[in-house]
Amino acid sequence: MMATSDPDPGTRQTRNAERTRHAILTAAAEAMAHKGTALSIAEVAASAGVSKSGLLHHFGSRDQLLIAVVDDANERFRAAVMTHLDLSENHPGKVLRAYVRALCGGSEETAQFFASAPMWNGVLEIPGIADVIAADAEWWATQLSSDGMDADRIMVVRRAAEGIAAAAAFGEETPERVLAGRDILLGMCSADQD
Repeated sequence: MMATSDPDPGTRQTRNAERTRHAILTAAAEAMAHKGTALSIAEVAASAGVSKSGLLHHFGSRDQLLIAVVDDANERFRAAVMTHLDLSENHPGKVLRAYVRALCGGSEETAQFFASAPMWNGVLEIPGIADVIAADAEWWATQLSSDGMDADRIMVVRRAAEGIAAAAAFGEETPERVLAGRDILLGMCSADQD
């Protein structure tokens, strides 16, 4: 009997590398949630099931790992928000409404992001992080402003949604009050508010 070979062994290696990278980022994000930037490479590697040299193969240094964690968190948050985008809403504010729905809709991903972010003390002191955060802020500013809503209303609704999400993550608001806040903010994003 003839042995079958993998039609594309490079694809399998790429998937394995992506899985390993994902495991490392997940372990590092969990470590950051508990220890902030005081996490150790050895602990992250052990938690991810890789060697320290394996981790460094993927990220090069502790700082590069932390930059990747912040960048990955930003990307996951964007993706979570975009799952709430309703393209059938044919009036300005679609992206802002998606932002409100994601933050004030009981999303576990969003709650984890807001609950862990304060633990990232010292993260801005790491070279390169400020650039990642600035690029993310610019991305959001572009997405929100290109959707046809007034800049002042965007700022008020966005920051209110973030505050509600943070309060919910820390157990300071009930799910019912979060949903009530969401409905108020969505009303502020509707076409009849112009």
